[in-house]
Parts: sequence; C-alpha cells; structure tokens
Amino acid sequence: MIPFTKAHACGNDFLIVPEDAAAGHDFAALTRRLCDRHTGIGADGVEFFAWNNKSGTGPRSGRIRLHNADGSIAEISGNGTRCVAAWMAEALGSKPGDALEIATDAGLRVCRIVSVRNDEEFTVEVAAGMGVPRFVPHTLKLIDGVEVVGVEVTTGNPHFVLLVDNPEFTASGRTWTSIGQEICAHRDFPHQTNVEFVRILGDREIEIRIFERGVGPTTSSGTGSSAAATAALALRRCISPLTVVAPGGAQTVAWDGPGKELFLTGPATLIARGEAW
Repeated sequence: MIPFTKAHACGNDFLIVPEDAAAGHDFAALTRRLCDRHTGIGADGVEFFAWNNKSGTGPRSGRIRLHNADGSIAEISGNGTRCVAAWMAEALGSKPGDALEIATDAGLRVCRIVSVRNDEEFTVEVAAGMGVPRFVPHTLKLIDGVEVVGVEVTTGNPHFVLLVDNPEFTASGRTWTSIGQEICAHRDFPHQTNVEFVRILGDREIEIRIFERGVGPTTSSGTGSSAAATAALALRRCISPLTVVAPGGAQTVAWDGPGKELFLTGPATLIARGEAW
C-alpha cells in the first residue's frame, strides 16, 4: 500500500507521496493511475517527497520530484511546492516565521510560513521564493496562419503569456482553452509550455486563465501566476505587490524587477489522507 496526502492550493490539487513508499514503481504510470479522477484518487499531479533534514541542525528541508497528471515530469509547480510546505509544516509543528527549504528540479525554493490555521482543515499561508524570472517577447504562428504576440517567461518552468482585453479571455477570435491547447504543444516549444491568458484589472490586480502543460485547464498555478505577474509588471507597468486572481482564488506576487527574485504568497490546505494500491 502507498500512503498519500492530498492537498490543494487555490483548487490546484496534488498528492504528496513519500518517495521511498513508491520505490519499485514506475512513477509515471503510478501518477497516471493515482491522478485519474474516475478510477483513482484524482489530482493535477503527484509530488514524490523525501526528507533531507527533518530533525538535525539547520533549516528543515526536503526534496520533491513532480509528475503531472499525464505522467510527464515537470521541473516545478509553485502551488505543488506550497502544498508540500503545508505537509512539512504539519509534520514539524511549524509556526509563523519558520522557513522550510524544498529542493526541486528547478532549484532550491525557500518557503516561509506566514500563518497557520488548524480548525476544520489544516491551512497555511506560505510566502515562497520563486527564483529570478526571465522573459522575452515572442510571436508565434498558429496552424491557421494567425500570428499571436505574447511573452515567453521562465519561472523554473516554461510559460507563454498572452495579454487579453476581454472578460471571456478570447484571443484571435478563439476561446482561451482552444488556443491554449494549440500553443501548449506548438512547435516553438519542443518540450511544450504552460499558457496563461492575462486581463489587467488595475495597477495592482490582474485576472488569469491557465492551460497547464500535462494537465489542461486548471483552477490555479503558482508558477503561472508568477509568469503572468512578470509580464504585467514588466510590460504593462503594473505595481508590485500584484494580486493575481485565478478561478480557484487569489495569490500575491512581489517582484522588484529584472534580476531580482520573485516572491509568491498564497494558501495551501491539507484535505485528505489515505492509502492506495
């Protein structure tokens, strides 16, 4: 039996599985089975976790390896990392101000516990360092010949951000889900990319829709929120800290500009535990 904890960050849900408990399994096949929402437990991905330092001197730390729901490997998920931070915080009895170090395939991320609530659910507010984002304008051509102007952003994993001006998030006369699916698998991105559609609501607030690589449309994305905010702050003169509203809820991005680390703050909640075959 494989123990798991299910957690979500703004509706973006993950299973946290001890890496040693899954030893001997094909992680990709196991992820597909566990994440199936009809025959499995259901999730957007699995974070396979191992402690680096649980009780010794120095910061408490662990290592995660992320597989998307389709079994593909992802460098990092901002929301998934926060979910793991919540799981670690409960295991350690962490308090506001405590720092947790989490090694990912995109590098080390430091998560600071802002608040802890343990009533009907265990929820923590986490401020996570997301590294230094990189961005460059990018124009791509769709199958129908239409050119789409966007921003290619790296926040530890790849993103393509489109700025839109309508509440339906349509672009080039198409729904965001349709165009997002095509861009995700576009030839310009041989390893595929995450796609965000951004509507500016004000100097300090944006709204987004997300087509996630390996998942599809999703309610939230931590790295997606970070990428969307990067584009809005760098190119549309929005002001940091910036509220990023997704269907699953709001997160806050603080960024002082190119060359500086970006910080993402938002909630993560543990919602279930169990065992799977």
